[in-house]
Amino acid sequence: MAAVTEETIYEALKQVFDPELFINIVDLGLVYTVAIEPAGALANVEIGMTMTSPACPAGPELLGNARRAVAQLDGVGKVEVKMVMNPPWNPDRMSEEARDQMGMF
Repeated sequence: MAAVTEETIYEALKQVFDPELFINIVDLGLVYTVAIEPAGALANVEIGMTMTSPACPAGPELLGNARRAVAQLDGVGKVEVKMVMNPPWNPDRMSEEARDQMGMF
């Protein structure tokens, strides 16, 4: 069984794409925190993430997809994804790749 690390969780989360922007949630800067708690042979994971706006219509889909992506990793037990609205998201949180994809310089 592979060890669950912050890196493997972020890699799994990069498979979750915003359905309107077609950019993954990590590069968009939507993932604020990842916490790993050993739980016997498995590791429980808690993720804090936000949306680009409080009224984001894709919010429930993104939260569910993030939970499923991480839950599929070997060694992961319980996965909880919490919506965090403070601090509010802003484009400064985006990766350079995401900015390039959106034409932001």
